[in-house]
Amino acid sequence: MTTLTKTEDAPAPTGPESFLSVRDLKVQFSTEDGIVKAVDGLSFDVERGKTLGIVGESGSGKSVTNLTVLGLHNPRSTTVEGEIVLDGKELVTATEKELEQLRGNKMAMIFQDPLTALSPYYTVGRQLSEPYMKHTGASKKEAKSRAIQMLEKVGIPQPKVRFDDYPHQFSGGMRQRAMIAMALMCDPDLLIADEPTTALDVTVQAQILDLLKDLQQEFGSAIIFITHDLGVIGNMADDLLVMYAGRAVERGTVREVLGAPRHPYTWGLLTSMPRLDGDIHEMLTPIPGSPPSLLNPPSGCPFHPRCAYQEQIGSRCVNERPSLAEGRASACHLTAEQKQTIFIDTIKPRLR
Repeated sequence: MTTLTKTEDAPAPTGPESFLSVRDLKVQFSTEDGIVKAVDGLSFDVERGKTLGIVGESGSGKSVTNLTVLGLHNPRSTTVEGEIVLDGKELVTATEKELEQLRGNKMAMIFQDPLTALSPYYTVGRQLSEPYMKHTGASKKEAKSRAIQMLEKVGIPQPKVRFDDYPHQFSGGMRQRAMIAMALMCDPDLLIADEPTTALDVTVQAQILDLLKDLQQEFGSAIIFITHDLGVIGNMADDLLVMYAGRAVERGTVREVLGAPRHPYTWGLLTSMPRLDGDIHEMLTPIPGSPPSLLNPPSGCPFHPRCAYQEQIGSRCVNERPSLAEGRASACHLTAEQKQTIFIDTIKPRLR
């Protein structure tokens, strides 16, 4: 059974403009092997009309965080603690009925794989229309008109004809566009995009990203964009949150984090990326080791077993968990002077 706990001493939101405020979020799963600490003390804010990018390796807690915001966790094996406030509404302690009223209406999600997210048994038009009728009380005719309008808005050719098609009759890019149309049917104030372009070719990927930016300008939605691709996030997000082992290790504006990263994990992500203007013969530098098991995460800094700079700090990395301050910050025991020196002397030359 789900345990829901509101943390009383969670830090206050950073400002009244925060549309979504998450404070000290902890999500744990009960499994046969033990307790999985999928999210471990995460805090962030998203403003109206802004995009928050969340990056990190697979298993870092990105998707779990946002499924929890939507209340889509397994009620039999999940423990949720902390505070999630959406436009003044507390979600952690909200009932399932209250969450159902919000999902698809005030908040919506674009899933990574539309072929599995869309039902193969119903037409695309029906899957767009039914939630709209439920949330707005619109007639079947009104819902169909709205669905056709949205299919046209996201660039589906011949929307009146494709309204009656099934998902398997759409290409991958068109299915993703249909998912975006479905998410936007009720003009949600919060849109969560979970790696929406991962399986698409580069041309279609660029079209989808441009579409999301255009729709955000039109509807003024707050967007959470989850990805492992730093190149994509550089073009999409206003602010950036870097996650590792269920925790936030760095945050700031996209320009700050990508232009002058402060955490060894962020350095590793950036230096392991191929560059279009780089030497094709130059070897990439992968992050050594593997992400930790969330059944038994490392003590202290979770990144210390893979960190090349642990020796400069010593036992503190192993024994003490670094905190992440509000605003521009990184959760690392290196001093500001050490971070700046390492970045300028070692990291920055490899990013040119």
